[in-house]
Amino acid sequence: MSMTVDNDNDLEAGALVPASAALHDEVVVVDGVVKRFGAAKAPVVALDGLSLRVRHGEFVAVLGASGCGKSTLLHLMAGLDTPTAGTLQVSGRAALMFQESALFPWQTIAGNVETALRLGGVPRAQRKARARELLASVHLHGFEAKRPHELSGGMRQRAALARALAQDAEVLLMDEPFGALDAITRDLLHTELERLWVQNNFTVVFVTHDVREAIRLADRIVVLSSRPGRVLADVPVDLDRPRRAETAAVNELAATITATLHREVRRHAAAH
Repeated sequence: MSMTVDNDNDLEAGALVPASAALHDEVVVVDGVVKRFGAAKAPVVALDGLSLRVRHGEFVAVLGASGCGKSTLLHLMAGLDTPTAGTLQVSGRAALMFQESALFPWQTIAGNVETALRLGGVPRAQRKARARELLASVHLHGFEAKRPHELSGGMRQRAALARALAQDAEVLLMDEPFGALDAITRDLLHTELERLWVQNNFTVVFVTHDVREAIRLADRIVVLSSRPGRVLADVPVDLDRPRRAETAAVNELAATITATLHREVRRHAAAH
């Protein structure tokens, strides 16, 4: 999937990649992307000259204040919209997960996963077994015949994750997928996501407003400025896995990133 718009102000990203990560080719390349909404005379500029790189197998979290363009960037990566200017390319198949599970309510959990497999061209004879395998991988074995309303919020997000994996995506785009869940359920799903990411070696771009969640999961944290969104900081997370939110190293990094966000919010408020 690729999208290109002519732009004379094509910027180069300076992505920092931790040396410990087993990374290969760049699979997401964003150069000088601008995104405007609304009328030409009074547009809302969501992104302004944003550039970044994400490499194969990398887990990148995107942080920023509300309205900074995090979700807009993810939607551009998913092909749901196109840039006003700049270039954006995602190599390979991408799957998008939202904050809500967005499961089809009239289908069973297995049926939701089988639909994704069908759209991905998996032969009918293989779909049922593959769906059961994917649901088992997110610990939903025995719930295949349940419908979404019969499951808890965390279980619905597990099913949504299984459906995303059914698309055989090389790049998983996640838009605050655990934001509506309680702390314990969110922590469990962090562990499950990390396990599946390690096992399957896909790339993740994870949008969140939670600093500790970003540190818990990511190899690298991209901090966006207040609207219009630009890359304010690019922070490698050189901490051993698995990580716990209560450790001193996490607390120290969280304090540094939070201070950066607070300064940016104050700057933006003063400017407007």
